[in-house]
Amino acid sequence: MSILRFHLNDRPIEDAEVPPTTTLLNYLRQRAHLTGTKEGCAEGDCGACTVVVLDAETDPAAPRFRAVNACLMFVPMVQGRRVYTVEGLRQNGALHPVQAAMVERLGSQCGYCTPGVVMSAFEACYREDLREPWQLDDQMCGNLCRCTGYRPIRDAVHLVAGTCPEDIFNRQRAEARPAALEFVRASEGRCYLQPTDLEALWAAIAERPRARLVCGGTDLALLVTQRYQDLPELIALEGVPELRGVGRGADGWFEIGATTTLTDLEAACMGPLRPLTPLLRILRYFASRQIKHRATVGGNLCNASPIGDLAPALIALGAQVVLRSAAGARTLPLDQFFLAYRKTALQPGEVLAAVRVPEPSTGARMGAYKVSKRRELDISAVAAGLYVETCPEGLVTEVRAAFGGMAATPARARGLEAALRGRPWTEANVEAALPALAADFKPMSDHRGSAWFRGQVAENLVRGFYLETAATPRPDLPPRPAATVRLEVVQ
Repeated sequence: MSILRFHLNDRPIEDAEVPPTTTLLNYLRQRAHLTGTKEGCAEGDCGACTVVVLDAETDPAAPRFRAVNACLMFVPMVQGRRVYTVEGLRQNGALHPVQAAMVERLGSQCGYCTPGVVMSAFEACYREDLREPWQLDDQMCGNLCRCTGYRPIRDAVHLVAGTCPEDIFNRQRAEARPAALEFVRASEGRCYLQPTDLEALWAAIAERPRARLVCGGTDLALLVTQRYQDLPELIALEGVPELRGVGRGADGWFEIGATTTLTDLEAACMGPLRPLTPLLRILRYFASRQIKHRATVGGNLCNASPIGDLAPALIALGAQVVLRSAAGARTLPLDQFFLAYRKTALQPGEVLAAVRVPEPSTGARMGAYKVSKRRELDISAVAAGLYVETCPEGLVTEVRAAFGGMAATPARARGLEAALRGRPWTEANVEAALPALAADFKPMSDHRGSAWFRGQVAENLVRGFYLETAATPRPDLPPRPAATVRLEVVQ
């Protein structure tokens, strides 16, 4: 299917010409002439370009609205779906309840960022899972207001969040069905292939062995928007259902599909994956909700960044990766997946299909930590995942300590682990083991922190882990709102 087809507000769109690496933001502004959606940073930090996509593919039984950054999506990524912009919310001359709340509470300042704020609040309006104070912080933290109008914005969002009005949008959500995501466009030396099953994926990879794989686009799209690079061959993975979702395998291990988005993983960690506390902790401050709606588990790992936040937590949990190709599948411990800076163990023709995580042992101490210059939307200076098992006598029988930001890849602190293993789990022994970190890692100095800073932070995180888990082996993050939005009661 080479014709791009999707719904834009209340009208169907068919386009046979748009270059496939055109961002959704540029398509909206330049071809659809919907200029309410703004460009602020073009890298997913400010939220001025926020639009909403109706997703019925992830869970056909419960379609949902997802606020996303239009600047980080290539336009074929909305194939078969319904996209909403701020221009499409007014119905029969009446403002949408979100827009009306912004007017009533004086939430619009200069107006430049207001459309993006409205679209994030639009998603909040139809959410049925707002139970914790931090969830509205998370909902709105990806939207800047350069005029410091957060208090009235907070009041407006609080007024509408979770109200789920019975309107045309709610009906469209209830009636949504999984879309036909297949898309192929190849011309003038460029191609964008979006297969919808594994057989078609293997055929596409065989036909285009040099093509870049893409799913959420939150990192790859930056090559276009920030570095102006040409991406002539792309194979999109989000149309392949075998690569997404969470569940349990026959052996009892948790299985997380590689194209599972971070918001879906976060939701699962509050439900069926609840034993994996470190993942829920690290996802809290991973990124904005717009980013987490598109970013995937596999993309974060295959990026192989030394400061990718998922890797330390997953390594500490003893995770494995499942690598698949047309020839079959193989399994590898995650700590062996990263070979060098930005280099993984993937062979030609392979994709990361899933991550497997064993259920933690009863009584195991677990934690995950992220240290950055600001709490919201920032890259780690140091991240850590820590896991300790002890026997009835109090001796450490298993320990995994993984760090990001300390080396060219996310890596285990083998020396620290050896210094702790077999010894009583006491504060004195933890303190005595900490010098081993200096032999495990030789961190670099950069604008996020000096080598000394990183080494000191890593030691302090181990100390903090001991103290935090002394009474509660699997501590949750406390719900501390950032004062952007505070949720009291959502009906």
